[in-house]
Amino acid sequence: MAYDTSFLGDLLDDDQFSVGDSHRDGHAADWGTPDDEAVRPDAVVWPESTADVSAVLAAANERGVPVTPYAAGTSLEGNATPARGGISLDVTRMDAVLDVRPEDFQVDVEPGVMGTEVDDAVASEGLFFPPLPSSGDISTVGGMIANDASGMQTVKYGEVADWVLELEAVLADGSVITAGSRAVKTSSGYNLKEFLVGSEGTLAVVTRATLELAGRPEQVRGGRALFPSLDDATAAVADAVRSGVDVATIELVDATSATMANAYTGTDLPDAPTVFLKFHANHGVEEEVAFCRSVFESHDVERFDVVDEDAMDDLWQARRDLAFAVQSYDPDLTPLHPGDVTVPISAYPEMVQYVTDLADERDLLVPCFGHAGDGNLHFSVLVDETDPDHVARGERTQDDVVERAIELGGTATGEHGIGRGKREYLVAEHGAATVDAMRRVKHALDPEDTLNPGKVFPETVDGGRVGDDVVDE
Repeated sequence: MAYDTSFLGDLLDDDQFSVGDSHRDGHAADWGTPDDEAVRPDAVVWPESTADVSAVLAAANERGVPVTPYAAGTSLEGNATPARGGISLDVTRMDAVLDVRPEDFQVDVEPGVMGTEVDDAVASEGLFFPPLPSSGDISTVGGMIANDASGMQTVKYGEVADWVLELEAVLADGSVITAGSRAVKTSSGYNLKEFLVGSEGTLAVVTRATLELAGRPEQVRGGRALFPSLDDATAAVADAVRSGVDVATIELVDATSATMANAYTGTDLPDAPTVFLKFHANHGVEEEVAFCRSVFESHDVERFDVVDEDAMDDLWQARRDLAFAVQSYDPDLTPLHPGDVTVPISAYPEMVQYVTDLADERDLLVPCFGHAGDGNLHFSVLVDETDPDHVARGERTQDDVVERAIELGGTATGEHGIGRGKREYLVAEHGAATVDAMRRVKHALDPEDTLNPGKVFPETVDGGRVGDDVVDE
């Protein structure tokens, strides 16, 4: 249905909203939304302050108009797609670094700030934002908070949630709240900050964030290790983590992914299972590198190369470009929805082996890579869209991989979020009672289902509402 958004003219300047086709088309999807699932909003809004966000939400909530927060549009599960039309609330004009407090290791930013801009703003103070995802140059802080993003350095530093201290946010009815504290710990009241982080814009719109920072390490080393088999590589990763090797990054790239990376970037990675490494320390980094080498040698590592920080860019280029490499590898094959399951580290070798066995058994091309140190596996199933049987095998494989991850005590999504793409797995992962508790939180904060409807909950697959009439699973 179409919504009347004419009230926006009473709230905002003319250049802060649009009902033009080009703007609406540009906000109909995100990176993870197939063309046939794109939904044009009825209007696009560019707020420039918390007051703007509050006014728009209050008016939309009163009129029953859905509002979907939007920023860079780089999410992969349809998180920012306006599934039911209404207003696309684009916060990219709220892109200021508000305050840097180096004495407290803190920075205040607006949600439209790109992740790498945070690091740029605090670099002169010898600080950085450790959980920055590898997509930080094209992803906003608001999006990272909404999805509880994480990146290559999660194994050492944790995910974005671990570095968010305080949030200013606007609820569906326009109320402005502050969640959390600038103190590094608090036991005061409910931890609403944790409700908002990872809520994918379904509970509130973040308008300001206080992030914790860390001092830049004095010693940085990086490198890669080559293994004779994928089993050896995954076993080495799990062993290194269990043994307490202090690494900032452990990334897995299988032989298929290496081939794709070479084709895309022109690099010369060996077509072999590879583990990329990075070490951060203020002292003793060489000892830690030696410790890691000894662990890897017990798993038949064929080559273990370590370089200093200046030489790391070329080494990591292939890993950074892998998502693009997979997409462009074969013009006759299309990647299905990107997967990002995560399992306990002890189950990581089994998880990777399960995926590769399925690919062989079903004659599918399935590159595997990811943040191995925290048990995160990215995989893409490539299919021939002109062959219905091939597509069906691919889709079944995706489902089987996610279900197996959950069986192993893991999750359907380590960092991409639920959005529209993973709703069907929510109950299997958490249980019906837990999902019902989530619904109640959503309904308490957003009883009219104004904020980002059609996301997260299983019943919204068919256009249902998260409200009083809870669907039995």
